[in-house]
Amino acid sequence: MLHLSGGATASALLLTAPAAVPLAVAGAYALAGPRTRRPAAAALPRARRAETTEAVPVLVAEKPEPDTATRRPAPDRAGLVSPVVILTCGSLLAADVVDGGPRTAYSGLLRADGLTAWMLLVVGAVALIACGSSPSYLVGERAAGRANDRTVWHYHVLVQAFLAAMCLAVVTANLGVLWVAIETTTIVTAFLVGHRRTRTSVEAAWKYVVICSAGIALAFLGTVLIYYAARQAGISEAWALDWPTLVARADRLDPAVTRLGITLIILGFGAKAGLIPLHAWLPDAHSQAPAPVSALMSGVLLSVAFAAILRYRVIADAALGTGFTRVLLASIALLTLALAAGLLLAQRDYKRMLAYSSMEHMSLIALAAAIGSPLALSAALLHIAGHGLAKSVAFCASGRILQLTGTARIGRVRGLLAQVPSTAGLFGLAVVALMAFPPFSLFASELGIARAGFAAGAGLGWATAIALLLVLLAFAALALRTARMLLGPGTPAGESPSALWPLAMGLGACAALGVTAGPLTDLLHTAARAIGGH
Repeated sequence: MLHLSGGATASALLLTAPAAVPLAVAGAYALAGPRTRRPAAAALPRARRAETTEAVPVLVAEKPEPDTATRRPAPDRAGLVSPVVILTCGSLLAADVVDGGPRTAYSGLLRADGLTAWMLLVVGAVALIACGSSPSYLVGERAAGRANDRTVWHYHVLVQAFLAAMCLAVVTANLGVLWVAIETTTIVTAFLVGHRRTRTSVEAAWKYVVICSAGIALAFLGTVLIYYAARQAGISEAWALDWPTLVARADRLDPAVTRLGITLIILGFGAKAGLIPLHAWLPDAHSQAPAPVSALMSGVLLSVAFAAILRYRVIADAALGTGFTRVLLASIALLTLALAAGLLLAQRDYKRMLAYSSMEHMSLIALAAAIGSPLALSAALLHIAGHGLAKSVAFCASGRILQLTGTARIGRVRGLLAQVPSTAGLFGLAVVALMAFPPFSLFASELGIARAGFAAGAGLGWATAIALLLVLLAFAALALRTARMLLGPGTPAGESPSALWPLAMGLGACAALGVTAGPLTDLLHTAARAIGGH
């Protein structure tokens, strides 16, 4: 990685661009998108003219007519600008923070340390896979009559706003702004979950909004309590939610208030991360959202929310000692993992199967955070990257499978390797990566978590052993159901090469990380130290 010098201006540019560029691209889509004219009454069919005169509107179950646009929509590939910018900024910031320590801008409102740079790289890589897969996915949706120019325009604007909100959550040092950014992801993705406007998707969107809003409300209360504790400790109003200030003065915080605040924050942001008890939105939302959106939600949104928990964990450990968060996170991790393994064994829908797999992997990351050693935290961060890459490939491939077969039921899908060998092969390899087979990075990260757990003492050793048994159950469920889908006779179908390159690239990156972290090794260790892995 190249080192970037240039002082405060360069730092401000690199910290601003990851959120500002997706917003600019969203604005470009909004300006270039279709502006429709309402058809004249005389041009409507007689039956529909009669309906427009009714006092009460009537929903008509018919195929939507194409929009009459005054201008052509922006090209689908324009969405790739944002992931490239995010990756570039993440790489340059990584070189800077490894060599020279954290970078700040706007009086400390934005800040980059090792965790920031690592998460920007993960967001950018997963976004590149999702945005690269979007054009071919949207072509299939248009061909099936489930999308038109206006719905595609909405999709692009919302996806870019989603990326901007996640990047803001990653680069801000103010815990209040962090809360606002994560709440913004809830608002934006609710419209993406209900993108198809079917009864099932709208129901999933409402469920997502209600449960995640409850979680975000808990996180808000926890943030208010941390602010109160900071003010009582003599920290000025302007810096009472500044993360570096809170870490430096955590020993002054009131233990009782801090304990309650941290508990609410872990439960609240844990809802966005797919952890018990507010996890029920995840399988419905991920199964109903467009496939590239599911890739973003599972691949990075869950991890961005958990990165917020990692930030607060540093404050809690300094204020309360390591025992409190260790017990809380380990308990939540084991309960979530047990639920995910049980539901995977009974699952009959392959998109929901992938969603429950996300719960399994997030619980492993939570267990690593509970262990808290340098090895465990490095393994957790590597697991975040590997899971994001593999899960985004799996969800994007599942979107093509759904368009081909017309069903998400595992029992109705057979012979994918014979029908679409390239897509099915990439889907199968993504599931193999999620099952932590070498050479994929999840093998190295799970091995690191297991080693750290057994080395941490008897209590965490037993927790790690139980987690490994539950992982084996999830492994068996994924293997059996994926083999059922891939094997068997089938009629060959056409495949688009443009739909395959993002998936192949994602699996290649996941395998490369499993072999060696290469130039990312120093960044990985720097990020682990930033969240308490001393």
